[in-house]
This record gives sequence, structure tokens and C-alpha cells, in this order.
Amino acid sequence: MPRSVNAVASRRRRKKILEQTKGNFLGRRNVYTVAKNTLEKGLGYAYRDRKKKKAEFRALWIQRINAAVRPYGMSYSEFIGQVNKKGIAINRKTLADLAMNEPEAFKKIVDSVK
Repeated sequence: MPRSVNAVASRRRRKKILEQTKGNFLGRRNVYTVAKNTLEKGLGYAYRDRKKKKAEFRALWIQRINAAVRPYGMSYSEFIGQVNKKGIAINRKTLADLAMNEPEAFKKIVDSVK
């Protein structure tokens, strides 16, 4: 009996990987073994950086809040400490947005914690 290798499934599996590496340079898009390694590495970076993105945005919000409270004679840590002490339940993302887009509202928050 002849050997059965199911070429249809094998080709489909390879094609799926080669379609995902569309846009890569030279052999990284059309040499299966290289494309597979490239794809696995890229998916690993994507997973890692989805987590990293959250930390980067938090750092950005902190910088924006710090820059916004400096003219009022406070540092970021003093401001956040006072916000928590007063029991104002507002997160850093919202504070940073207020500091950039609604300076009057942010000033009221700063005045309420001073």
C-alpha cells in the first residue's frame, strides 16, 4: 500500500504561515522555515508588548500629571498622596486627560487637595 502523507493538510498549514508573514523582507516571507521562525518571534513580541504597552501608558500619564501640578507648587508624589488621602476616586488616565484638555477642572482638583 502506498504511503499517505495528506499533502492537502500540510500545504494548508504551510500556506497559513506564509500568508501571515506577508510583507516581510526576502526569505522571511517565502522560505517556510525562515518564515515560521519570523512569525513565532513576531507573535512573541506582540504578546510581550501588549503587556508592556500598559506600563508605558501609565508612565506617560504620570509624566503628564507631574508636569501639570508643578506650576501649582506640588510634585506628582505629593499630589497623588493628597488625592488618595482626601479619598478622591479618580485614576491617573482621567487625571492626565483633565490636565491636558480641561485645565480648569484639573485646577479645581488641585485646589481641593491643597
